Formats: sequence, structure tokens, C-alpha cells
Amino acid sequence: MKDRMDDYKRYAVFAATVVAGSMSAAARRLGMTPSAVSQAIRALEQHAGVSLLHRSTRKLTLTEAGARCYPHCRALLDAADAALASLETARDAPSGQLRIAAPVGFAAHIAPALAPLLAESPNLSLHLQVDDAMIDLIEQRIDIAIRVGKLADSNAVARPLCDFEMIVCAAPVYLERHGMPQSPAELAAHHWLAAAREAGAVQADGSGLPALELQMCRAGDSADGVRVPAAVRVGIRIVSNNQLALQQMCEQGLGLARLGLADVLPALQRGALVRVLPHWRFEPWPVSAVTQRRQGEPVKVRAALQALQRYFAAVEAPMPLVPGIAVENP
Repeated sequence: MKDRMDDYKRYAVFAATVVAGSMSAAARRLGMTPSAVSQAIRALEQHAGVSLLHRSTRKLTLTEAGARCYPHCRALLDAADAALASLETARDAPSGQLRIAAPVGFAAHIAPALAPLLAESPNLSLHLQVDDAMIDLIEQRIDIAIRVGKLADSNAVARPLCDFEMIVCAAPVYLERHGMPQSPAELAAHHWLAAAREAGAVQADGSGLPALELQMCRAGDSADGVRVPAAVRVGIRIVSNNQLALQQMCEQGLGLARLGLADVLPALQRGALVRVLPHWRFEPWPVSAVTQRRQGEPVKVRAALQALQRYFAAVEAPMPLVPGIAVENP
């Protein structure tokens, strides 16, 4: 392999010499000494067993063998130049295919987040893989993966994007049948829908259903400045690994669900869902952008991360309660 690499270098030196018209000119372009250029060409001639150049004090001309060899060596030189240009493009402007993985519930955020970047980068394409499963970044060649919740230790690099506020939601038809909970303790008497990642860490209660413990704090501080937490264990009737499916089942009146405020805001505004216990808060869920740990991150990845950070910073801004939705008195 080393001999082959030496040959490649000699081919390139030979082509550069023909292009430059002299060994001294080629040496200046290649950052070599004229002696080193001469030695490289002589070694190539000795290895091939033929002369490639007629040398004189005034100029260099190609031999018949050199004329046949030169186009191939020039192609090698052009390929190296093209390779360098492609690397410079990847460094200086977003280009190529950007591969992003996101959970189903967050896929709707990718379009508005990356639309400005894609509009101004005509050489950049997007491959969006929507899956609630934990995708292997290396195996699937993913540039950026959106992760929700606490991350397991790994060799990947996680960049915080925002914290999503989680709220309890129910459909109006469900509340008509079962009533509006007035306190966290009353949540235990209701049907619950939960994500698989929540149900995976719970224990069954006396009902035989998997159970989930909800930790909530009342918004604002009490008179003595101490936040008063509430904990309630609820039975899970429906489990899904798809957040969008949970929202759809919640809208159909199948039970209460803990969902992201940014995701369900349109449903709240059109009345398909109602916010339950709006003056109580869960600990926000962190949203992160995960990339492979590597040197020289492509500009397409850096640009996409910046676009995602700008978008989610706006999403994270406090959202008012939706007008027209009944809330409990504080």
C-alpha cells in the first residue's frame, strides 16, 4: 500500500510538471524543491522502465510514453482538486444530505425549524426519519437526532434545545362523562393514557393495571415561599410508543394524558382538548439535539443545530392559557 501511495504522489508530480511547463514552476506550486520534483519523476521513470520527458536547458517535452501517460495522471490531479473543492464546500456552505431523526410527536416542529435554512441553501437536501424508537445514529447514518427526556450516558454529544412544558389534557366529551378533576388527588379516579417510556418504569397497583406516579407542583409560591408538591398514583389504561397516537386517543375521549403544551396548543385552541389542572405544573421535559462525537463537524450539521436552537428557543417562551378554556380558580 505504501508503494502505491508513493506512485500516486509521483503521478501527481509528473502531471503538475507538465501543466507548469518546468520543474521549478511545478516545485513552487507544489511547495517542493526542484530537486524533489526531479527525483519524483526520475523514480517514476525508473519504476516504469521508460522515459516520460525530454529534458533540455530551455524546456521540457513529452516522450511518446509520457504523452500516453499524462492524461491519466492529469485525471488523478483533477480528481484530487475536485475532492478538495468538495471538502471546502462542506466546510463553507450547507450542502449534501442532512439526515435527522425525530420522535413522531416532534416531527411537526422540524419543518418550521429548518424551513429558513433549506430555503437559503439550494444544495442542501433533507432526509427526515420519524420514529419513536431509539435510533442508532451510526447504523442509520443520522446527523442529528432529537431526543426527549433525560438521556442515557453515551459517547454522543447532546446539545440542549429547550424544556417542554407538559400538561394534563382531556377531551370535552370525556369530562362530560367523568367530570373535571379539581385537585391532583382526583386524577387517580380517571382513565389514563401514557407513553411507553413512562409505563416502562412503573409498578402495577391493586387494580392490575400498570401505574404511573405523577409529581406536580402548584404554579407560583405559597405564602411562606415554599413550593408545595403533590404526588398521585394513577392507573394506566392505554399505553403507546407513539405520542401522536396518544393525543388522538385523548381527543376521542378515552382518558387523560400528559402531553406537550407546544404540541397540543392547536387542539386546545380549536376545543378538541381541554387543559386539566392548569395551575399545577410538572417538571419540564428536556429536549436535546444529539450528534455523533467527531472532529470537523460539517457545516450542514452546525447550521441545522443553530436553526433548531433558534426555533425551540421561541417555542420554549411562556404560553398563556388558551382563551375560552375553563380553568380552576387559583
